[in-house]
Amino acid sequence: MTAMDLVDRLAEHNTLGSAPREELAWLAAHSSLRQLQAGDVLTAKGARVEGLFVFLSGHVALSVDRGAGPHKVIEWRGGEVGGMLPYSRLVSPPGDSIAEEATEILAVHRDRFSTLTRECPEITSILVHIMLDRARMFTSSDLHDEKMVSLGKLSAGLAHELNNPASAIERSAAVLESRLDDSEHASRALGASWLTDAQFAAVDAACKSFLASRVHRVRSPIERAEREEAIADWLLDHQLDAAAADSLAETEVTFETLDRLAAAIDRPVLDAVLRWSAASYSVRTLAAEIQDAAKRISGVVAAIKGFTHMDQAMVAEPVDLVQGLSNTVAVLRSKARAKSAAVVVDVEPGLPRVRGFAGELNQIWANLIDNALDAVTGAGRVDVLANCEKKRVVVRIVDNGIGIPVHIRERIFDPFFTTKPMGQGTGLGLDIVRRLVRHNDGEIAVESRPGRTEFRVALPIAGANDAGAAH
Repeated sequence: MTAMDLVDRLAEHNTLGSAPREELAWLAAHSSLRQLQAGDVLTAKGARVEGLFVFLSGHVALSVDRGAGPHKVIEWRGGEVGGMLPYSRLVSPPGDSIAEEATEILAVHRDRFSTLTRECPEITSILVHIMLDRARMFTSSDLHDEKMVSLGKLSAGLAHELNNPASAIERSAAVLESRLDDSEHASRALGASWLTDAQFAAVDAACKSFLASRVHRVRSPIERAEREEAIADWLLDHQLDAAAADSLAETEVTFETLDRLAAAIDRPVLDAVLRWSAASYSVRTLAAEIQDAAKRISGVVAAIKGFTHMDQAMVAEPVDLVQGLSNTVAVLRSKARAKSAAVVVDVEPGLPRVRGFAGELNQIWANLIDNALDAVTGAGRVDVLANCEKKRVVVRIVDNGIGIPVHIRERIFDPFFTTKPMGQGTGLGLDIVRRLVRHNDGEIAVESRPGRTEFRVALPIAGANDAGAAH
């Protein structure tokens, strides 16, 4: 291909074709033509990118593995530009760029960039706009991927948090059906009895004793078996049906109450009274358990809604950090429980609101607390502290884990840097945290030594003109 032919092709290039012909001629004269076959690697992950690539034809894709297998994050086809761009700080790509088909590339070495920016101002302007668009695309992609990874982590914990009360509801509802049958049969038997006023008073007093404390202490299997056996013996001694011992053992009824009932009511009616009382107790207890489980589910759902802030405003607004920190700890509670770690929240009374984006701030707390839980071992502790310092609110996430080694401390905020095994970390968490902190006009710092690591986030207090700036 002659130089003139190459300039003609550049003049038809979708991205650079609008540049003056003399600039295209300079580009053609100071570049090299490369041919790639399908499967050839243009740039390898971690390797230095040597220059600008003008794609004349073909198709190249950059794939990144962020813990869930490689996926394409950017593609180039004929008529587009990739690789190193003027004024870019790109050193090495986050993944391999591989030709999907036969591809022609015009490569300009990075050593020629200073001359390129001087001799080709129109091309330089085009390339700078491409660099800005690419930065926005990568930022959006990184945030999306990290959110998906965070969502995956939270989903596993939330599934556990919701499964426990849901299972409790299902279990209690199944038992409730049989207890209602027992209660109905016992009620019929009791209704067929002719009780005197004194006997009704005794039954009423016994019911109050049965229902006095539905939230009773938890007995060990041995204690429960002994109580059931003792009640069965009492029933047999009074020539009553010992099958009721199981239900009566669940209640807090005392033998003194049983003796008073036995003294006031004859045996046939007493049997119906005891069965009815035990069934009533069981029904009320199961209903209370279902209600408590439903409240737990409602609490978790409320925490999720508060954590995600799906209806977040498009502009910064006053944010209540107390609620945000509480919601974040709530959605991470199952992980803390699995690690046998304590998460303690200590917030200064009357903490003022900060100005920011509630959903983004919650993602900051989630990433930092999640990392802290990863760092601690058995019986570890994570402290979430918040207080006001001058015109800023400072949130500290402190853990008593092994600490961050000195030789990597300066790199922990770098994109794609992670010390976790493959598939367990994207290397984007702290990079995303830093970006979100900056987007909320805040600052982040870290101090670490063995046994104590502290991430410190300082955020601006909401102004006096902001609605609801203080509690």
